[in-house]
Amino acid sequence: MRIVFMVLAAVLVLATSAVADSESGTREEAIAMVKRVQEKFAKEGAQATFDAITNTDEFRDRDLYPFVYDLDGWNVAHGANAKMVGKLWISTKDQDGNFLIKEMLAIVDGPRQGWVDYKWPNPLTHKIQDKSAYVEKLGDRYFVGVGVYRP
Repeated sequence: MRIVFMVLAAVLVLATSAVADSESGTREEAIAMVKRVQEKFAKEGAQATFDAITNTDEFRDRDLYPFVYDLDGWNVAHGANAKMVGKLWISTKDQDGNFLIKEMLAIVDGPRQGWVDYKWPNPLTHKIQDKSAYVEKLGDRYFVGVGVYRP
């Protein structure tokens, strides 16, 4: 009986892990979403892109969502929390004291694209988790990012 219980427990753990993995976006999917935002921005302009990000599900996929900031650190679009839009986040620190928006700006000012690691609330679990965001310059005045939560 004890062996049966242990086998069932192991199966349950593996099944739960597989479901959790399917709910999480990948680094490749994050980059692809940034590219889709770039395409919409080029075709339809800034306001249509920002509205689609903030007010529709066009760019939402499980725990993946884009965010856009101007180069001064003002949020202009956010796919998970519309309350962030219109606020200055340049001085925002994560729980480890990292200035995540400043780090993102340093990347888009330098190589124009890359990854930033920080801690952020997961919209699916509502827990603070490790996150890596891929960011790219967007036009001349903005940058766009999409992050993946790390286990």
